[in-house]
Amino acid sequence: MTNRILVSGGAGFLGSHLCERLLNEDHEVICFDNFGSGQLDNISGYKDHPKFTINDRDIRLSGSLPPVDRIYHLASRASPADFTDFPVDIALTNTQGTRRLLDHARACDARMVFASTSEVYGNPKVHPQPETYTGNVDIRGIRGCYDESKRFGETLTVAYQRNYDMDVRTIRIFNTYGPRMRPNDGRVVPTFVTQALRGEDLTIYGDGEQTRSFCYVDDLIEGLVSVMRAEDPEYDVYNIGKENELTINELAEEVLQLTDTDSNIIYKPLPEDDPNQRRPDVTRAKAELNWNPRVPLHDGLKQTIDYYKISHQIGD
Repeated sequence: MTNRILVSGGAGFLGSHLCERLLNEDHEVICFDNFGSGQLDNISGYKDHPKFTINDRDIRLSGSLPPVDRIYHLASRASPADFTDFPVDIALTNTQGTRRLLDHARACDARMVFASTSEVYGNPKVHPQPETYTGNVDIRGIRGCYDESKRFGETLTVAYQRNYDMDVRTIRIFNTYGPRMRPNDGRVVPTFVTQALRGEDLTIYGDGEQTRSFCYVDDLIEGLVSVMRAEDPEYDVYNIGKENELTINELAEEVLQLTDTDSNIIYKPLPEDDPNQRRPDVTRAKAELNWNPRVPLHDGLKQTIDYYKISHQIGD
């Protein structure tokens, strides 16, 4: 069955991969993006597709929205570099923007998936993090504009679901990487890869022993689509991420090996509010959605490195 689907943030890193996946499945896709962090190049290959529409729109602002069957709400800056420069934009996109899309989903009787984040767990005191863990977030910290607005976005979706009997699901996205991330994104994978390809030293903040779990973008999109298409799911929130927890030092060494560079590693002070560890408990997604990430880190990093070499002409 084909659907008419609105993707907010459709020109972003994850949004553009989602639009591509949905078009390949023959859905009609309406992309909304204000191009604050989304890139037109990410979706330029589909601009003439008969089932693809691009709208240069900010979902925080009033205005009519097209009738749809499904809504994926991915709009929001997600780079730590943006938390300092665009905190108000981020906070309002995840609250005011989320409310607008919930109202529209209610009006259309559309199923909606809200893209939340592992950042709702803050600096976790429970490890790995299950969906039942309520988190440890500093609401006044540098990351609070993103962490706490996503938490409120989840609260809002649950309130609409309970009050209006809506079909709204939430996906908590853990660290994801792959082609179409901006080189200057500020997140660790594009930073390490571009530094290595340019022959620059890789910058690690803190001692590098903090951990993350890295999921390749194709696996993440499969999880996102699986959450949307599930009929009568047992839960309304799912962690989607890979359980391959590794230190930032280990990630740096992997990138250095794959890029065959003479770069070294330098250490700088750890930024305020940076989590010490992060690994998802994905028991729910595996058991109910039959979802399991498949792309090994080595293979995913290689594809990401090749993307920066070709698309951004970095390195060889």
